[in-house]
Amino acid sequence: MSDNTKTVSLSTIASQSKQIPSAIDTATLLIKCKDQAGIVQAVSEFIHRYGANIITLDQYSTAHEGGQYFMRLEFALAGLSDIIENFEASFAHTVAKRHDMDWRLHNNATKTKVGILVSKFDHALLDLLWRHQRGLLDCEITCVVSNHPDLKQAVQNFGITFHHVPVTKDNKAEAEEQIHKLMAGNDLLVLARYMQILSSDFVKRWPMQIINIHHSFLPAFVGADPYRQAYDKGVKLIGATAHYVTAELDQGPIIEQDVHRVTHRQGVTELRAIGRDIERNVLARAVNWHVQNRVIVAGNKTVVFN
Repeated sequence: MSDNTKTVSLSTIASQSKQIPSAIDTATLLIKCKDQAGIVQAVSEFIHRYGANIITLDQYSTAHEGGQYFMRLEFALAGLSDIIENFEASFAHTVAKRHDMDWRLHNNATKTKVGILVSKFDHALLDLLWRHQRGLLDCEITCVVSNHPDLKQAVQNFGITFHHVPVTKDNKAEAEEQIHKLMAGNDLLVLARYMQILSSDFVKRWPMQIINIHHSFLPAFVGADPYRQAYDKGVKLIGATAHYVTAELDQGPIIEQDVHRVTHRQGVTELRAIGRDIERNVLARAVNWHVQNRVIVAGNKTVVFN
């Protein structure tokens, strides 16, 4: 009686054990175009042909017909990192071209690189660094640049590189060039109460890549000590605004805002404390939404899929 049992060699077992499945990566696709029938179907069918699985899909149109259309879509695909260039090229020549889309694709395995600029106020900066350290801000903070040396130790305590670049009326152009070189390679700059006005030339080199935070009193209370101005005026609401920086001062697309009701009982010191709490929370939300690719700029407005 013959033995038909098949014997598997050790080398075959070793070979099979090395065949590890490709990692499942996720990506975020952001789309802006004229609203028209068939967009969702076209995008979904394209992703399906690659064997990817849609995780989330958010969309918005400015009108029932003929408006502007926005989409944020996340999908998962094994081995995406190996084929992402092919994926992008194919999408560009088929779906995007056919529907005249303004779009971008972000591989979520690649963390957004963020540089921070700050002066002396530390509340917004330290909040961002704490959130980053705790894993609540999904990005890579590469460095902090300041026109004052005061916060060097506080920043270094988080293990982040600190650069001191003094800025005066006589060296502004040279200082900005130094800052630009220090920030090279970053995807986003955050002004965490950086008390310098960036030149239009600097801003143009970082289009929609700079986020600023300021009190929401602008333009009502422009200039020094806005909280005292607000107190003297007897305001009942204070707040903060996070926006993208453009060449026109404090007029860029707004990402996030918040307010807090106050009364006559609260003095200037209390108003400042409340205002700084609002500022750090608003800035953190705006930065988080940007690095999660949840913001699409449309003219001087934003669509935020939060």
